Amino acid sequence: MNRRNRTIRLNWFLPALRKRRAGRSNPCTWLPTENAKRFLPASWFSDTERGRAGKIRQWLRRLGPTVAASPARRVTQAACFLLFLFLFFYVCWPYDAKLQTSGRHSTHWTLSELNADGTVTWQREEIPSWLRETKDLVYVIDGAAANDQQGFLGGFTKGNLIENGLTLQPLEALSADRLSQMLVSPGPWTLAETSPVAWPSHYADHLHQKERLPAELFLSIDPLVSLSTAIASRSWVGSLACAAILLVICIFIPRGFCGYLCPLGTLIDLFDWSVGSRLSRFRIEADGWWVHIKYYLLLGTLLCAVFGVLVSGYVAAIPVITRGMLLLGDPLQTGTLRGWHQVPAIHGGHLLSIALFFGVFALGFLRPRFWCKYVCPSGAVFSLGNLVRLTERKVESSCIHCDKCVEICPFDAIKPDFTTRTTDCTLCQSCGGVCPVHAIKFVARGDETQLKLANDPATNETAIGRRGFLSLAAGTTAAAVGSGILVHSIGSGGSTLAGLAEPRPVRPPGSVPEAEFLQMCIRCGECFKACPNHVLQLEGFEQGLAGLWAPLVNADWAGCESSCNACGQVCPTGAIRALPIEEKRVARMGLAIVNESTCLPIAGIAACQLCVDECNAAGYQAIEFTQVHTQVDDLGMPIEGSGFLAPVVLADQCVGCGLCQTRCHVINVKQAGVLKKSAIVIAAGEGREDRLISGSYREKRDQERTQRQRRVQDDAGDFFVPSDESEKQESASPQPAIDLDDPFGLGHPSS
Repeated sequence: MNRRNRTIRLNWFLPALRKRRAGRSNPCTWLPTENAKRFLPASWFSDTERGRAGKIRQWLRRLGPTVAASPARRVTQAACFLLFLFLFFYVCWPYDAKLQTSGRHSTHWTLSELNADGTVTWQREEIPSWLRETKDLVYVIDGAAANDQQGFLGGFTKGNLIENGLTLQPLEALSADRLSQMLVSPGPWTLAETSPVAWPSHYADHLHQKERLPAELFLSIDPLVSLSTAIASRSWVGSLACAAILLVICIFIPRGFCGYLCPLGTLIDLFDWSVGSRLSRFRIEADGWWVHIKYYLLLGTLLCAVFGVLVSGYVAAIPVITRGMLLLGDPLQTGTLRGWHQVPAIHGGHLLSIALFFGVFALGFLRPRFWCKYVCPSGAVFSLGNLVRLTERKVESSCIHCDKCVEICPFDAIKPDFTTRTTDCTLCQSCGGVCPVHAIKFVARGDETQLKLANDPATNETAIGRRGFLSLAAGTTAAAVGSGILVHSIGSGGSTLAGLAEPRPVRPPGSVPEAEFLQMCIRCGECFKACPNHVLQLEGFEQGLAGLWAPLVNADWAGCESSCNACGQVCPTGAIRALPIEEKRVARMGLAIVNESTCLPIAGIAACQLCVDECNAAGYQAIEFTQVHTQVDDLGMPIEGSGFLAPVVLADQCVGCGLCQTRCHVINVKQAGVLKKSAIVIAAGEGREDRLISGSYREKRDQERTQRQRRVQDDAGDFFVPSDESEKQESASPQPAIDLDDPFGLGHPSS
């Protein structure tokens, strides 16, 4: 076996069709053509003996030369692009989640016996079939109570079935109040399949069911995203592992992310094919100062990250397309499926992001796929990774200098002598599919078998010359100066995060502290898409450049659902922690503040309990009533029916979900028009929100509850409690005589 047959080959292109001659064979590829010939008609395949194209090749040629040359690459691109759209528009679409029903229940049960072992026996004339079959918990509700929530006795495990009865074991020992309720209440009792006090979780459950693949998959494998975030926040980012795995794979398939996986590159290809190729007026040469922009952008991005400023979300490939789909695709989806009134208004921040997104495609008028070749800093990371590649494109000595490979290469990765610019090659193999003499192969890096001579014809390219050195110096200087300007601008134009006087945006539940949040949020828009009712919206220039495009809660538009934790689940960098739904429900985003000058009942204008009702319906019970403006009669007694019930926010129970503000804004501001703005608003800042990098929010709430109980006990200790000795002394002291004619000490009337 000769050396040529022993070498590793990674050929999956479709070789150019030519007649087979004696002593000459077509290159071996990984395409499953031989196996397919066993099942498909022979007319579908090319006749290599006569050099005639089959129906499959003819069809591929109609789709375009790059499809005919490397169909495996185009199929992979299409599959990844469709997967990206599926994850973004289906998996992150929250509105197909359905609220769980209350489940089955059985009424008219009576308490029969309270056993010594703590079990309780209940009786009913007929036991329903579902209760006989279920092995789950059973929840007991007092039917005599005003509602199921007040009558909820607790959860019980099912015990033995007896004649017309059932034995239940409480999950935990019943409190004295519950035990008294059970013994005193006349009933009847209800046995239910689901708890009446259980929090809804349909949004969280539905996202978990749909996430066979992580919704943030493509953001996780963009190495610039995870690398810059880790540097800026000085912390480990989970997506670093995904990016590292991809970089290892790209050692074998150099820049494979750019050539096969990147959905932005596929979309740029579609634009260049449909629009860019029809306008050639603005075309520029392939050789110029711009060919290394991506390296300078990468340097500037990493320099900013070193100084704690994260700008990769503005220029990295996947955040660019994700944010573009959010601002252009999501309004179309929401408006079409839910109504155009559900689409939030746009502001200057939206317009700037849309302009930059279109600018990426407009670069295609200069040269096809200009962004990918010369600008994309994510691609620059993979280009540097190509330095440790194990495979590469090689050209054999049979090359006839036809120039077809140069013309079809989408990344300008072929030199004038037809050899490879290895840092630019993506192993797309389009060149291999158009080579008429099959002189191009994709093999191990060290394979030197039958290669053509380098610099033939002369390329006039050197590693670095005077012109190249000047270009490198100028580009490096520009990157350093640009990053310095960005660091200074964002630092001075952004939030100082000092004190409550400065406006502080309400961030999503589970967000890390604000300084770290701005260092970790890449402004990709994934959390906006997964958020029901568009509670999260893009921040504009309220904090200058520091908060531009970061997520904030717009409680005038909608409040955060207690059944949803999607924003943290889809965040690729950990700026929003992926909290279990139980943790998310107690994570404080802010605190509801009542404006006493405009609140209708407090101002004495009208009765209103919208915020209280909304808070109770959500399950928080963080707002209660107090009586205000009560009138009294001449005797100082309150007049029945006078005054109003006004809201009072319980700071220890409020999580700042914003549902109260939404309700007040929708009814009192938009519909009734009695207020100019909501009388209850969510405010963030020190003491009003929880922003933990790690740790449990539930434990934090438990600790706060314990501390409050201790303070109550300490305060109780400040009051005088008479001792037995003092009581004895008091009883021993002489008591004044009581005047029976004037027992109340009013004094005798003057005679």
